[in-house]
Amino acid sequence: MPTQQQLPAALAEAASGFGRYLEAERGRSVHTVRAYLSDVGSLLVHAVTEGAGEMADLELGTLRRWLGAQSEAGKSRATLARHAATARAFTAWAVREEFIAVDPALRLMAPKREKSLPGVLGLGQVQRLVAGAESAAAEGKPMALRNRAILELLYATGVRVGELSGLDVDDLDPDRRTLRVIGKGNKERTVPYGLPAAHAVDDWLRRGRPALVGEGSGPALFLGARGRRMDQRQVRSVVKGLLDGLGDTSATGPHALRHSAATHLLDGGADLRAVQEILGHSSLATTQIYTHVSVDRLRKSYQQAHPRA
Repeated sequence: MPTQQQLPAALAEAASGFGRYLEAERGRSVHTVRAYLSDVGSLLVHAVTEGAGEMADLELGTLRRWLGAQSEAGKSRATLARHAATARAFTAWAVREEFIAVDPALRLMAPKREKSLPGVLGLGQVQRLVAGAESAAAEGKPMALRNRAILELLYATGVRVGELSGLDVDDLDPDRRTLRVIGKGNKERTVPYGLPAAHAVDDWLRRGRPALVGEGSGPALFLGARGRRMDQRQVRSVVKGLLDGLGDTSATGPHALRHSAATHLLDGGADLRAVQEILGHSSLATTQIYTHVSVDRLRKSYQQAHPRA
């Protein structure tokens, strides 16, 4: 079986062009582009095994058999749905760029994603999590001050881990207690945060960041031990360590804090569209999953409390 590096020139050129399109015109991150191209490469390698040498050889049957092979390999329904979405995006782009005349993916179907409720921390768990971070930061050590600020800001704003690691100092507006965030597709939004997060970030900027700042720091808000901007992996590691300290949750990363912030906002009466804006969702349907979490909680409370539930 050929590898992606051994694709015929016409197919390799199309894949490279699609990658440039995603990065330059759609503003996708390097990580996202890499994921798309991995899926496209898998599709094209499969097509070559069926005799394809150029884009015009791609047919609906080829796409379906590729998905079938992925299913037989044990890929989940969510992964298959992602593969199908990538294939549709790729062939639609190929039509626009006149690599092919007819889009073979117009009738491509894939299993629907399984709808699962995101993991959410209870209010008591959040309080213990914050208390633990505050206790560690009380000694004034830079890393502990930073970790507390990361935790507070993630929970206060519900930002994605990539958005947090990309923050600069001047993205903060301390007077208005708002944060300027660059989200998916380079879309900018303004997100509010509360007093606890403001105090934690101020402590970090006054007492923690100056101790770590160096030549390579630039304007980065959060710094690693060597004074450089923290990347997503480092932030995930910090949050995982804090969550592991709870001992009573399976949540392991920053996304749990995003899920929790959204759910607690809705539980507290926030408007769904306001939460959509805060989270940076392009579709309201994405935000609505958090209403399912709240309804699920309501149902459990009803069943536990009502005598004739």
